[in-house]
Amino acid sequence: MDKFDVIVVGGGLAGLSAAYILAKEGTAVLVLERGDYSGAKNVTGGRIYLNPIRNLLPDIWDEAPLERHISQEKITMMTENTSVTIKLDSDKFRQKPHHSFTVLRAKFDRWLAEKVEAAGGMVVTKTRVDNLIVEKGTVKGIIAGEDSIEADVVVAADGVISLMAEKAGLKKPPVARDFAVGIKEIIELPEETIENRFNLQNGEGAAQLFMGSITKGIFGGGFLYTNRNSLSLGLVVGIKDLAERQPPIELPQLIEEFKQHPEIKALISGGETVEYTAHVIPEGGYSAISPLFSDGILVTGDAAGLALNTGITVRGMEFAIASGVLAAEAIKYARTKNDFTKISLAKYEELLRNSFVLHDLKTFRHAPHFLSNPRLFTQYPEAVCNMMEKMMYIGDSPKQKLSSTAFKEIRNKLGLGVLKDVMGVFRL
Repeated sequence: MDKFDVIVVGGGLAGLSAAYILAKEGTAVLVLERGDYSGAKNVTGGRIYLNPIRNLLPDIWDEAPLERHISQEKITMMTENTSVTIKLDSDKFRQKPHHSFTVLRAKFDRWLAEKVEAAGGMVVTKTRVDNLIVEKGTVKGIIAGEDSIEADVVVAADGVISLMAEKAGLKKPPVARDFAVGIKEIIELPEETIENRFNLQNGEGAAQLFMGSITKGIFGGGFLYTNRNSLSLGLVVGIKDLAERQPPIELPQLIEEFKQHPEIKALISGGETVEYTAHVIPEGGYSAISPLFSDGILVTGDAAGLALNTGITVRGMEFAIASGVLAAEAIKYARTKNDFTKISLAKYEELLRNSFVLHDLKTFRHAPHFLSNPRLFTQYPEAVCNMMEKMMYIGDSPKQKLSSTAFKEIRNKLGLGVLKDVMGVFRL
């Protein structure tokens, strides 16, 4: 076809969700994906929260290739040779409908692309989109190699470094502090081993976040998610901090040292690494969101910076799906008016503002600043680990009062800075 109603650039969750909604309505929609298949280039840790989006795509979740529903939440603070873990094991998380699942994006995205095709959409992989067709300031289609394909609307769903948003003049100049780099391994283990090692029942999963010495004092942390027959293990570190660290350290070195920590080594023992990926991810939060629309174009998912890290939850997949669905709804609205200018496409931002997406991002708009505090990745984990170690250890000297032990660690490791940090918590 020389022209489609809608062209979606990027076959991730945002783009495929938009395409699925539109294809079911009979819209001629084309998805162009750079990878060998949808999901081939994704590095997301592997967890999706379903409650916010369950009703946006109600017909897919019963058959979606989800891995395990999360019944355990863990947050671990680490030094070089100690760790302290806070664990939440909740019956509420075991109740149906389950609120979150682990996923393998290579599997999930590929399946969703097949759903788009079954609904009547066209998905073309191994195709790089190089430019936009722009006439008098309005996006009219895309250019991929020697091919020019026109469309009423282009949906930019091409990831955090969005070339399409940049070409449309919607991408803010990148600021290093607003981005992080994630590195992830998929480590295969037998299903029974995972369930025994993490004390899980059949179908249950665990999610664990790590902070402390593993990032050598720079912004970031680790993650581990249990899949059915594998673990998703990785690190996320801030690009600005990583670039400025002296002496320099390479990310592959960080993850290898992470894997050798006693806490991690025991969890992955006997596993085989079958996948290794790295990718840039958005960390800027609400203040770093790019403009969302212009004449003939909408920006979704990571391309718009729709991701949220609060320190205890890391969210992005449900934001991507919701933005894709709402982009499709805005396009349907524009089609009823036969007007694809930004006047009609502004409906997209209106829908986002009335949804959990921009509401939650705005609520936690101070999170990026709070998480930029280096004490969170150095002094606090060390203080907690040292304090618990001293409280629990029984030596040959008389034991101090527990309150004295705690006070000394807080005074020596944190000082008056803890008061300022506590005030920062109240802004979250």
